[in-house]
Amino acid sequence: MAIDIDPTVDYSFKCLFGNPRHPAVAIHFLNSVLDPIPRITDVDFLETTSQRKNEDDKLLIFDVRAVDDQGRSLNIEMQSTKHAGLPQRLALYASSMYHGQFRSGEPYSSLCPAISVCVLGAVLFPHVPDLHLDFRLRNGRHNLVLTDDLQIHILELPKYNLRTTPPQNARPLEKWVYFLRYAKNLTPEEIIGQLVDPIFLEAAGVLQMIAQTPAERAMYEARLKFETDQAWKIQEALKEGRQEGLAQGMAAGVERGKYLGQIPLLQNLLGLAESPSAVLETLEIPQLQQLLADLQAQLRDRR
Repeated sequence: MAIDIDPTVDYSFKCLFGNPRHPAVAIHFLNSVLDPIPRITDVDFLETTSQRKNEDDKLLIFDVRAVDDQGRSLNIEMQSTKHAGLPQRLALYASSMYHGQFRSGEPYSSLCPAISVCVLGAVLFPHVPDLHLDFRLRNGRHNLVLTDDLQIHILELPKYNLRTTPPQNARPLEKWVYFLRYAKNLTPEEIIGQLVDPIFLEAAGVLQMIAQTPAERAMYEARLKFETDQAWKIQEALKEGRQEGLAQGMAAGVERGKYLGQIPLLQNLLGLAESPSAVLETLEIPQLQQLLADLQAQLRDRR
């Protein structure tokens, strides 16, 4: 029987990668994404809500926060959809982790890297085929590295192509992408048969625990419903926005057509050279309104 738990729902995602009982899952995933030197061998999971200094501060809620055995600050989060401000949000979270390490009187050299990993269920950069994009502070012209202390990694799940990269031949990172995309519809036996590495059997066991524990299943279903409702609201808002924009565009077109018809007529009545239609087409509606008002005033003055 298939596991029937989607690992990209935020509740199951946190159970997978922020679970103190299964740190090996997070460690394997992070090493697959970051390929860090030295490799991560241990992580401590932290509080996922940042502390406000005052009421006006932004409250940051991380999916999974951890510190590895080298002191590197880590954030792992799941975003099902591509929403406005996502790049800025990722930059804010990474810089918040970096700034949060600073203690007055300590040298800046004591700061450790702050690394954010965003698993994205959409495509943010369609013009490049890479499913893993690594962002750091570099000079664009000479590719000089200012520092690797701030890193943002984005995994775009839809870019994984099962036909060109079957899981048996995939790198560890691609195996994780396969797991996140397809584990819901597979049995643990099928997962280990495809991915071989026993870490994926442990990860499948976490999903099975959610499926078979009533309280855990209820939490998962509640979050799944919330995410589904949110996605529906976003789609409805976009649909309404498109319809409203179309109506506004049609109304603007009718209004513009009125001015484009009246202005040459008044210019002809006044004995003025008619403005070429190509010139009138470049004018915004407020400019057309002003031109029409000026012509109407001139006509009144002649009477």
